[in-house]
Amino acid sequence: MSEGKKAKIRVRTVNGTYVGEFVIPPMRNRVSDVLNEEQRLFINLTDVIIDDRERADFVSLNKNLIESITQL
Repeated sequence: MSEGKKAKIRVRTVNGTYVGEFVIPPMRNRVSDVLNEEQRLFINLTDVIIDDRERADFVSLNKNLIESITQL
């Protein structure tokens, strides 16, 4: 089974900015396809840089706190 493809994105939230890898699952083509799924309450990023200074292997962000998303 395929794991999907990775997209590098920047997520701005009310608390900060996160840049990391976002996995687009098989059967989806775009970041927006995944984000528009109503049952998905969080988005997961790997290899994350937080506010241009801190690194994390994994971050899960509540979609309700997101102000904008940019695919890099």
